[in-house]
Amino acid sequence: MENSLQLVLMLLLAAVLVVIVFRLLELPAMIGYLLVGLAIGPHGFGLISDTEDTRSLAEFGVVFLMFSIGLEFSLARLATMRRIAFGLGASQVVLTLAAAVACTLAAGADWRAGIVLGGAVAMSSTAIVSKMLADRLELNTLHGRQVIGVLLFQDLAVVPLLIVIPALAQPADGLAAELMFALLKAAVVLSILLYLGQRPMRAWFHLVARQKSPELFVLNVLLITLGLAYVTELAGLSLALGAFVAGMLISETEYRYQVEADIRPFRDVLLGLFFVTIGMKLDLPLAYANAHWVALALLVLIVFKALLIGGLSRWFGSDTGAATRTGLDLAQGGEFGFVLLSLAAPLDLVPQPALQTALAAMVLSMLAAPFIIERSERIVRHVSGADWLARAMELHSVSVQAMAVDQHVVVCGYGRSGQNLTRLLDQEGIAFVALDIDPKRVKEAAAAGERVVYGDAGRREVLTAAGVLRARALVITVADTALALRILAQVRELRPGLPVVARTIDDSDLDRLREAGAGAVVADIMEGSLMLASHALILLGVPLNRVLRRIRDTRAQRYSLLRGYFHGATDAAEDAAHRELKLLHSVLIAPGAAAIGRTLDELALARYRVEIKAVRRRDVRAQEPQPDAPIAAGDVLVLLGTEQDCAAAEMKLMQG
Repeated sequence: MENSLQLVLMLLLAAVLVVIVFRLLELPAMIGYLLVGLAIGPHGFGLISDTEDTRSLAEFGVVFLMFSIGLEFSLARLATMRRIAFGLGASQVVLTLAAAVACTLAAGADWRAGIVLGGAVAMSSTAIVSKMLADRLELNTLHGRQVIGVLLFQDLAVVPLLIVIPALAQPADGLAAELMFALLKAAVVLSILLYLGQRPMRAWFHLVARQKSPELFVLNVLLITLGLAYVTELAGLSLALGAFVAGMLISETEYRYQVEADIRPFRDVLLGLFFVTIGMKLDLPLAYANAHWVALALLVLIVFKALLIGGLSRWFGSDTGAATRTGLDLAQGGEFGFVLLSLAAPLDLVPQPALQTALAAMVLSMLAAPFIIERSERIVRHVSGADWLARAMELHSVSVQAMAVDQHVVVCGYGRSGQNLTRLLDQEGIAFVALDIDPKRVKEAAAAGERVVYGDAGRREVLTAAGVLRARALVITVADTALALRILAQVRELRPGLPVVARTIDDSDLDRLREAGAGAVVADIMEGSLMLASHALILLGVPLNRVLRRIRDTRAQRYSLLRGYFHGATDAAEDAAHRELKLLHSVLIAPGAAAIGRTLDELALARYRVEIKAVRRRDVRAQEPQPDAPIAAGDVLVLLGTEQDCAAAEMKLMQG
């Protein structure tokens, strides 16, 4: 027991130290876990042996990884990106598999090894790429959308590969029948679970949630996840497949965000252990002895994927610059590649030297990925001369429009809002330069004599060409928070004191945009709410001057009384892209609740990142809750926060 405790302590100490270092270097913690496994494993210092117990525990990491992917999987999102996902993404995966099989056959090896290696190589790192694109504010660019679409299909492609790879281990004479049987069995099991499981899942979660017990809720999530994983294993399929189905079923309920928050600690810890075991599998002496093959595999992996994905992106209509960036962003191995290799390792489908070479190349490619993505702009500049010529022409056209004006307004976006704004500016005799990235809209507007030019307002050189250094103001008319933040970051560096007005769909991003430098933020939904309220009050006979004063007071308070809204089923489509949206949630203080008799100050709900917007007592609504007023049975507290934060605060109110 003492030795086991020492080994666990060594593992925890090494993992904590390495992860801290990697966080400070702004590198993915996953790579740190891989290096920990490499150092303490049987091929390193030999502190921990690669036992069956360790591998079994690490398999739960894969289970929770697949559960998280299923939880985040959205058919609506897949439908909106179907051209990228099923076009570019599917082409990339299929062609990578075909190339890998062709190479193994040419080398005289078994084609089944090509399926395994091709599937592993086809995967890119969702964790690394999505984080870096988010940090660089590139998720909503053309290449950012392509990257996310390809990653989405890669996640989906893991499911059939998890079914096919175990079936490949069967004898060659019955392989075709075994594959067909495995796919048929998977189709039947998945159809039953997905079709018949949704209603019982929702009803069961309603029952558990009504108990208002956090520990019961977490236990239920673990039960559902591991239970469905066990069901698919009994059916001869993988544990990971059942976990993926569990995530998909829960994602269709209103509890998905709470589940995700509850499951994250288990997932991250077990997933870290999984990557440690992957590092333990890497035979460093063998990889060193075959260093030339590892270097060649690394070069082929990065260059092949960059050229393949970039070429496919170009074929699907992207310009050269966007295609090159897409290829560079996805030119590395990924988490699911390790999952597929670990699944195939005990089946002896891939010779050990080839497996070790692939593992080493994938680890090195993931280490190189942040540096490649960080320098992608510079690489594009050298590789894509035509793209930079087009950009130079774009800057020239912007400069031509901006040279004739001074003390003007830079309008970022020429959609409906931008066009209405520029018409009013024209009526007031205020000069402007409008930027838009829709070539059709720019062409038609320019043909009509409008002062609009093609240009990406998120780029520093475009804003400079538009005369932001001598402008009176800048208005962001597109309701795209990521783009707005990128524009604000550039304006803050170029001209910190420039007045900026930004637009957003709802109130969830008001604070972020103001903190980023926007002097004023206009929320579409909130302004619509004010107009609805004003018309309703006038129809009810409230004097016009009083209505105007109410609206003016509300705006003066920075919309504080209208922040958030009560969520309903019809809001699902609008909220798909706002996972951290703040909502209003009413909590009835039932008899026996822990909050009865305690004041709002004593409850300290701010720790749960929620605000108390109102307290209703005997149908009398107080606009400003008194922090020293005790809570009584029957009170209704209106909370503002994310869905999971409101749920946690409600638990506190009811159970203490």
